[in-house]
Amino acid sequence: MYLNVIQLAESFGVAESVVEGWIRDEGLPCVRDANRMLFDRGQVVAWAAERGLVARAGFLAAVAPNASPGGRLERWLRVGGIWRDAEEAGVREILAKVVGALPGATPAVCAMLGQRVRSPGGLTWAPVGGGLALPHLRSHVALGREAGTLALVLLRDTIALEGEPPPDGVPVNRLFFFVAPTPRAHLELLAQLGAALSRGGLRSLVTEGASDAELFASVAAADAAMGAKETRG
Repeated sequence: MYLNVIQLAESFGVAESVVEGWIRDEGLPCVRDANRMLFDRGQVVAWAAERGLVARAGFLAAVAPNASPGGRLERWLRVGGIWRDAEEAGVREILAKVVGALPGATPAVCAMLGQRVRSPGGLTWAPVGGGLALPHLRSHVALGREAGTLALVLLRDTIALEGEPPPDGVPVNRLFFFVAPTPRAHLELLAQLGAALSRGGLRSLVTEGASDAELFASVAAADAAMGAKETRG
């Protein structure tokens, strides 16, 4: 299996120029095909293993055949946490702290994601109505299977969103921010989170600012419902 430079850069969470530097200075194996650089998966895995990098290589990481999005919401919410009484001016710093503690990612990758979070245009805010929005990185990332997080931010007042306004006109004061380990997992998590908020009591608990215990229990119930659906399927 061959990867191109864009896939490899996304896999390691670095800029394409960093990959080019690895080729020039670190002996990263590549094959030049006309104007393209191609990378043999096996050779890159061996190269990365020698440098302790393979654990965070998204496109390179082995994927369990029965991997499932079920169970992610509660696990990742415990990673990202529930942030209360947040002020609008401090929201991006909260999100930067969340990605700064991203499991399965190196400090350099966390710093890069923090810069994206703080940058204007670095986030898609995705309002879903009822005062809720699902902000996430505008550019999808490939970080490896363990690099996922979900945070709930309960604002003191409301927040003015960049881009698309809320579909129902209700000002947003509740945010579910998430980072998924791969583009595919991103779409799966977005769908699962949307489904969890559309049924059951999670939406009302979030709106009311319920206790952490109640919120975690509701998210766990949403995970269980998703798992049961997958088993029936």
